[in-house]
Amino acid sequence: MTIAPQTPQARTYDVRTYGCQMNVHDSERIAGLLEDAGYVRAADSDAADVVVFNTCAVRENADNRLYGNLGHLRPSKLAKPDMQIAVGGCLAQKDRGDIVKRAPWVDVVFGTHNIGSLPALLERARHNAAAEVEILESLEVFPSTLPTRRESSYAGWVSISVGCNNTCTFCIVPALRGKEKDRRPGDVLAEVRALVAEGVLEVTLLGQNVNSYGVEFGDRLAFGKLLRACGEVEGLERVRFTSPHPKDFTDDVIAAMAETPNVCHSLHMPLQSGSDQVLKAMRRSYRAEKYLGIIEKVRAAMPDAAITTDIIVGFPGETEADFAQTLEVVRAARFASAFTFQYSKRPGTPAAIMDEQLPKQVVQERYERLIATLEDITWAENKRQVGRTVEVLVAVGEGRKDERTGRLSGRARDGRLVHFATGGLTGIRPGDVVHTEITYAAPHHLNADGAPVAHRRTRAGDAFETGRTPRTPGVVLGLPTVGVPAPLPSGDAACGR
Repeated sequence: MTIAPQTPQARTYDVRTYGCQMNVHDSERIAGLLEDAGYVRAADSDAADVVVFNTCAVRENADNRLYGNLGHLRPSKLAKPDMQIAVGGCLAQKDRGDIVKRAPWVDVVFGTHNIGSLPALLERARHNAAAEVEILESLEVFPSTLPTRRESSYAGWVSISVGCNNTCTFCIVPALRGKEKDRRPGDVLAEVRALVAEGVLEVTLLGQNVNSYGVEFGDRLAFGKLLRACGEVEGLERVRFTSPHPKDFTDDVIAAMAETPNVCHSLHMPLQSGSDQVLKAMRRSYRAEKYLGIIEKVRAAMPDAAITTDIIVGFPGETEADFAQTLEVVRAARFASAFTFQYSKRPGTPAAIMDEQLPKQVVQERYERLIATLEDITWAENKRQVGRTVEVLVAVGEGRKDERTGRLSGRARDGRLVHFATGGLTGIRPGDVVHTEITYAAPHHLNADGAPVAHRRTRAGDAFETGRTPRTPGVVLGLPTVGVPAPLPSGDAACGR
């Protein structure tokens, strides 16, 4: 009797992501690379043959979090010697070989500039039975040329640049991501069209400093032009971007937002502090008056615009008067929401060695006052939405209580989170679009408890229903091809500039 040879079982992988939207998108590329190399996503993440940590170095406790998680994996590694552990991202770029010294059971360490090397490094480490550490000082290839396994059938990240030319004293990102590198507009638009061809309705343009786009090829108006060009992509219903820098925010971008129908009237623009003195110490090249002037222009052009921000409390040397100025700007700006952070030292940044580091209890007390002020404002702004009919792109994972309440959730065009009742309608899927009337407002979300006014089935909803997500094999020279497709996680906005 002849016994047919068994096909070797494919090795499985799990990618664990920390940090900003750039890291989330990089993890989609890591997944795409591994699947191109023959790996399959693990059904049980705890049993994966390869675990990849895509790390962040922005927060002070980032290293503690990584090494704690690596420690939890050590028993699994001892029990299953063929298992491989890889560490990439910003913390890997910073700590380099120290990772293997502190966690000798790690097999591969790779940096922000050589994501594409991961499959080869895993194979080399397996062959040599030794750890492989490869950190490059500059970009090997633009990340968008790499294959990508998209996580969402209806919304996609599109990088327009990587790196940053700013020198903010609290931020280590430029040292880890390098100087700004811009993609050509044709390459960006090719990727956008490839996603839309697969049913994607919404794209978010990503850059460490997204509105300085064009600096590398000498066109300071390039970002506004790109927004307008996205408006000409048939089938693209929503365009967002993150994060702009106030120093580069120009009137032509405001005009492009207001005049391009599919560009959402939502703007995430980091403030960081409302004190001119603190902004100077942060090396932020704008002042509170300029910041508020931009908001005034945005609201004049788009009265319905929802503006969100990042704020750091307790920067070295911040006085009570400085903090009071931040509260004044917050009250004047009327933010729809904010990512708030207590200042923490980033090793390797100028701020980490500044005098006048503030006591924890002072920072905590100011932080609590900021949160209370913001919640009063965001709640009042959300109450203004009650009675309005909004368009919601139905999403996955946005409503933690949806199963219990019987609601579905998604984002309005202005970015606000909406939990809505189905009113007995069946067949509403993630990726579909509903119109519904807001009946209740909370500080961080809106409810719509009546039946939807309208429900539109979409190709994105079709894709979700059949379990498909776009898979882009890399966009090169503006000529993409899209393979047969195989909950968009939210990132920490602290990398926003």
